[in-house]
Amino acid sequence: MGRSGDLEFPGVEFVELAGPVKVFPNVHIGEGSVVYGPCILGHPPRGKAPGELPLVVGRGATIRAFTVLYAGVTVGDLFQSGHNAVIREGNVLGDDCSVGSGAILEPGNHAGDRVRIHTNAAMEGAVMADDAYIGPGALLLDDPHAPCPRSKECVGGARIGAGALVGAGALVGPGVNVGERAVVAAGAMVTKDVPPGMVVAGNPAKVIKRVDEIECFAGFYPRAYAWPVQEVRSYAQDRRAIADE
Repeated sequence: MGRSGDLEFPGVEFVELAGPVKVFPNVHIGEGSVVYGPCILGHPPRGKAPGELPLVVGRGATIRAFTVLYAGVTVGDLFQSGHNAVIREGNVLGDDCSVGSGAILEPGNHAGDRVRIHTNAAMEGAVMADDAYIGPGALLLDDPHAPCPRSKECVGGARIGAGALVGAGALVGPGVNVGERAVVAAGAMVTKDVPPGMVVAGNPAKVIKRVDEIECFAGFYPRAYAWPVQEVRSYAQDRRAIADE
């Protein structure tokens, strides 16, 4: 049974609770997970009673101190959060995803497997395909005319393709599509769709080259971003094997 001090919580069996953790009803954390307090699990969204919506986190998670996970969130296996991460209701994350320190996921984001969301990134209504990478301080917006009362019926959030990278401090506007394995340079302001496999930079962002023209200056690979997807996924498989032991 999960423990924090002398308290026991149903729904978090076989979970290590290291420090004070506020656990609301209807919270389910998978086997082999570690939760470092202080943090809050299953915080009810506005207008919902405690326990009305579930919080579900898969096996082998590492939830670090000062994380807040709202009710109405579903996360796959091998999840990791940094310190002070906040994940609001309506977020759905796949397996082996990470949300960095100070990152804020407002309602309605969807992420595939192995998505990396780094320190101080913020987003709402975004869709991120497998292996997408969101750099530190990046913003994925969803409302072109905030605070329009009908914004949820408008263009929606940004859509980040499989294996695409959004660089540190970049801004991707509402409804913008970043194509598969595209790269958004650090600090770019993206207001139009980015074609697959292309690099954009500047304000407003413009295509400057193809991803396959970026040099790997260390010489590890024929070019940057040429590493096989299998290498990324094999690391996740190794971590899953450890969690299963």
